[in-house]
Amino acid sequence: MAYIRAFGSHLPARRVGNDELASLVGATPEWILSVSGIEERRYAADEETVASLGLAAAQDCLANAGVTSNQLGLILVSSGSADHLSPGPASQIAAALGLASTPALDIPVASAGSLIALALANDLAPRFGKVLVVGAEIMSRRIERTPQGKDTAILFGDGAGACLVDLESGCADPQTVCLRIADSLLLTDGSAAEILKIENGRILMEGKTVILQAYRKIPRAIHDLLARNALTPADVQVFLLHQANLNLIERVAAGLKVPRERFFVNIARCGNTSSASLLIAAAEWRRAHTAPLTGPVVFSAFGAGLNWGALLALPA
Repeated sequence: MAYIRAFGSHLPARRVGNDELASLVGATPEWILSVSGIEERRYAADEETVASLGLAAAQDCLANAGVTSNQLGLILVSSGSADHLSPGPASQIAAALGLASTPALDIPVASAGSLIALALANDLAPRFGKVLVVGAEIMSRRIERTPQGKDTAILFGDGAGACLVDLESGCADPQTVCLRIADSLLLTDGSAAEILKIENGRILMEGKTVILQAYRKIPRAIHDLLARNALTPADVQVFLLHQANLNLIERVAAGLKVPRERFFVNIARCGNTSSASLLIAAAEWRRAHTAPLTGPVVFSAFGAGLNWGALLALPA
C-alpha cells in the first residue's frame, strides 16, 4: 500500500457571491444559499486555463511534500471541463513542471475523477513511485448564467487540488500528511449516465435525481468499504467528500449516523468545483488540522458516469 504525503490547492482570485449570480439567473441570494449551502464561488480569469490552475495546485502540493517535480514517476489529472478533449491538461501540466518524458494521463470524469485517480495512484505507485494526482476544473465556462441554466449556474465554480501518493510515508517530516491508503471501492452504473453529463460544452444535470442517486449510493459504498476493513462509520475521524451540495453532505452524515462535525465542508466559500473539490477540501482540511491523526479518514465522491466510491486511509 502507498501513502498520502501532501495536498495542495489553488483558487482563482475572482469571488462571485450569491448577490451577483442571483440577478442573472432569476433567483434570490437566500434561495441559492438554502438549496446549496453556497455563499460564493471562484471564477477563473480569461487568461487562466484548467492546466494553469492545475499547475498551481501541483506546485503547492510538491512544496508541501518537500518533493521536486523530477522525482515524480507518474501524473494523473482529472478534469471534466478541459479546453480540449485530447490532449487533455495532464501533458500541459507535466511540461510546465519541466518534465519531458514522465507519463501524464488524463481522467476525464467530472466530480468523481480525483477519487478514481487516488485509487489508481495507490495501485500504480509500486510501479511508478511518486504519483502526483491533480483535479482541476473551470466549470464557470460550462454553465449558462440565465434563468434556464439556474440549477447548475448556482452550484459550480473553478479551482484545482492536488495530492502526492508515494511508497515512502514521509512521516519523519511533520509537514507531511502521513496517511496510509488501506483500501478503495470504485463503482459505475452507466444505466443512469444521462442525468449528469457535459454535452456541447455545457453541463447538464437533473438535480433532484442526481441528489437522490448520490444519497443512496455514497453511504452504501462507505458502509461496504468500512465493513470489509472491520470498521464502522463511527470509527472514522474525518470524512472528506466531494463538495457537491451542503444538503447532500448533511443527508449522507445522517444516513451514516455520524455527527455532521466529522465532515469537513468548504462549499460555502468554494462552491462545487467538480473533480477538483475533493482535493481542495482535503488541502484546506489539512491546513486547518495539523495535529497527528488518531483515526481513519474516508474520502468519497459521486459524479458523471455514473461513477462513485470511497477510499479508506489510516494514520501511518
